[in-house]
Amino acid sequence: MTDDIPFTDRQLAKMRPQAVAKRIRRALGLSQEDFSARYHIPLRTLQEWEQGRREPDATVLAYLTVIEKEPLVAARALAAE
Repeated sequence: MTDDIPFTDRQLAKMRPQAVAKRIRRALGLSQEDFSARYHIPLRTLQEWEQGRREPDATVLAYLTVIEKEPLVAARALAAE
């Protein structure tokens, strides 16, 4: 018997997706502290998103998409402030 049996659609629907911010942060190889500082997101807010206590609103999701697609551009834009 194999351990790699695919999940059913019902099983997948029950699984909580990984927080968007956490996925992006990990893909960039940053700690919570570094991600928070680089992209001007309060650390506590980031932690609450990642722990599923809060969800980012539509504006923040758009910002996170920019970070995901163009992390250097987003960081450079913020550094110019």
